[in-house]
Formats: sequence, C-alpha cells, structure tokens
Amino acid sequence: MFDLSAMGIGYGSLLMLGSMILLLLTGMQLAFVTALVALVFAIGWFGVGALPLITSRLYAFVGGYVFLAVPMFVLMAALLDRSGIARDLFDAMKVFGRKLRGGVAVQTLMVAIVLASMSGVIGGETVLLGILALPQMLRLGYNRKLAIGTTCAGGALGTMLPPSIVLIIYGLTASVSIGDLFKAAFLPAFILALAYMAYVLILCRIHPEYAPLPTAEELAEDKDINYFKALFFPLLTVIMVLGSIYGGVASVTEASALGVVGILISAAIRGELDLAMLKDSAKATMNTCGMIIWIGIGATALVGVYNLMGGIDFVEELILSLSGGSVMGTILIMMVILLILGMFLDWVGVALLTMPIFVPIITGLGLDPIWFGVVFCLNMQVSFLSPPFGPAAFYLKSVAPKDISLGEIFSSLMPFICLQVMVLSLVIFFPQLALWWK
Repeated sequence: MFDLSAMGIGYGSLLMLGSMILLLLTGMQLAFVTALVALVFAIGWFGVGALPLITSRLYAFVGGYVFLAVPMFVLMAALLDRSGIARDLFDAMKVFGRKLRGGVAVQTLMVAIVLASMSGVIGGETVLLGILALPQMLRLGYNRKLAIGTTCAGGALGTMLPPSIVLIIYGLTASVSIGDLFKAAFLPAFILALAYMAYVLILCRIHPEYAPLPTAEELAEDKDINYFKALFFPLLTVIMVLGSIYGGVASVTEASALGVVGILISAAIRGELDLAMLKDSAKATMNTCGMIIWIGIGATALVGVYNLMGGIDFVEELILSLSGGSVMGTILIMMVILLILGMFLDWVGVALLTMPIFVPIITGLGLDPIWFGVVFCLNMQVSFLSPPFGPAAFYLKSVAPKDISLGEIFSSLMPFICLQVMVLSLVIFFPQLALWWK
C-alpha cells in the first residue's frame, strides 16, 4: 500500500485540503467528505491499526452529556415554529414601536432577541420573522432593503444570544464551560442587537420616507391584542432557561429540557398542542440533529487523523510564522481563515475542523478560550449573512415574496455585515467586553 507519510506533513496537509475541495466540488456532503478523507489518510499514513484510535474519538464526541442540550434546543425552536407563540409575541410587541419611526423594524429585532433567548437556532427564527415581520413592514411602506436586512440580520441573532447552539458546539469542541460561554456572549450579543437598533433608528431619522408612521386605523387594531397571553409564556420560558443556568439551579442540558417542557405546557394551555404538531417538530429536530451529528463525526475523525499526523503542530508553526509571532497578527490570521471557511462551509464543520487546532494555539499564547469562543461566534455571525452561501439569506428567501431575489437579500445585508465586523473588532481589541463577569 502507498505510504502517504513519506511526503511529509506539509505536502500531506496540501493533499488533504485539495482532496476535500475536489470532493466538495462533486456535490458530496461535507460529513461524508471529511469521513472519507480521514479514512484514506488514516490507512495511508499509519495503516489499518490506526482505525480503533479514530473510533474512540468518535465515541467520545457523540457520548458527551452536554451534547444532549443540542436536540433539546432544536426541539424548542421547532415547537415555536409550529405553534402560535411567536406570532402572538410579534403582535404584542407592537406596543413598543408602533408610534416610533422605524418602530416596527426595532420591534422585529426585539422579538428576535426573545426568540433567540428561547431556542438559539437561526433557521427557525429567520423563517418565523420572514413570515411575520417582513410582510408587515412591506405592507406599511417600509424601505425594502431596510425591511429585508432587519428581518434577516435579526433572525441570525440566535447564534450569539444564549442558549446558542454555536456556543454549545464550541464548548464541546474546546472543552470549556458552556455556562461561562453563555455569560461571556451576553454583553457582545446585546451590543450587536443595540447596534442594529441604532442603525435602524438613525437611518429612519435621516430618511423618514423609509419608515412611514402607522395610521389611526392601524393603531386601533392593537387594542384587541391579549398582551398577557402573548408575552407571559415566552418570557416565562426565557426565565426558566436562562434563569436556571445563570442562577446555578440547572446545568445547560437540564435547562434545555426545562425549556422544552415550558414550550409544551404553553402550547397545551393555548390549545395548540396536538399529535401532528409534535410529529412535525420531532421530524424537524431529527433532521437538524442528524446533520449536526454526521458533520461532527466526519470532522472529529478528520481532525483526529490530522492530529496524529502532526498537523496541529504544523498549522501552529505556520500561523505563528506568518504573523511574525505577534499575538494580534495570529488572531487576525485566524479570523480571515474563519471568514473564508464560513463563506463556503456550514458553521458546524468550521467549528469542528478548526477549533481543535486554533484553541491550543490560543491557550498557548496565554489568551482566554472563553473570549475566543465569543470571537468565533461573532465571526460565524458574519458568515451567516455573507455571500455566496450565507444560510440566513437562503432561509429568508424560502419564505420571502417571490419578487425578492437572493441578490437583493445579500445587498440588503451589507450594512448589517459592517455592523457585525465592527462589534467583532471591538471584542477582539477589548476582550473585557466578553470577560466582564470574571
């Protein structure tokens, strides 16, 4: 059998990367690409005897107790998507913004914050806001790009706000406390949401025609809304999930189960809980979690093989040499790598492929891996909105009016991407924004 180890780690890294790119171009799924490349290189570099080492890494990945939180939070998002809780929440939040120019856009962002604090999954959030908020703003005469950008960027806030699935996966990969990650992400996420709101309000003040004020008839419609019913259950769920985590009452995994119970009870009291809803929610959860687990298996196998090859030491030396030994230079190189990967790969794959390599470099430089988790999460925020494959844009396109093209969605997102880069830069240069609680 051909001995791949004879070519050395430098050429081996290039061959591994090239093989992945070629296989991805064939249309093969990332999970199977990484698993196949890992298998070929394990056998070609070490022989068949290396395979048990790879399987032991896979078992450690899928057997993690904290990993149970992922399907629970995904199930919460699915239940919200199929109940009327999110719709009533959006209607009730009108009271905060109807009389303010740009208020419906700000209201959309506020609803996005509450939804993100309940589930931490961007797909369901973006679709929900695309169904509820986008038609409302277009009907009221809002500027199209402002309405599209606010809806899509607001839906992507689920990546930053606890209980973010991105933070959970990072915590599992980097072996750091997920509860600490949630605390660290809170302030940067809040700053990002405030930056969105400030941009909307300033833009609408400069261009009043972008956000017409509602008529007296439209304001009169708000009197029929049951605010208690609409606000009580979502806010109670947020308190149950985040309050139990921050208060030390429950772990992240236990809090995720509490959240599911809270949504189920809320749906039952509202008369919306039935077998069809549970069945659809379970199917959606299995589809999403199946994708995450398979990508995780493939990426874990690939990183395990690359680590055995000496690849992590090679990448560390390469990055440090390119940065000239500068700490900030190293961080910026990592950010560029993550931004490029995020434009073409799913965030799960990016996290599982890069964090086992990047986190040891970060800790070796004396930096806090909790802080780097927040930085990584903000970086993925940018990738969610960035062309050519920003997933949030595709989620919105699936429910947007037919006359809204994907190109128009991406162009509408450019100001929000700039705001994301601004907040990312702030957290990089001022780490205490993420480490304020220490």
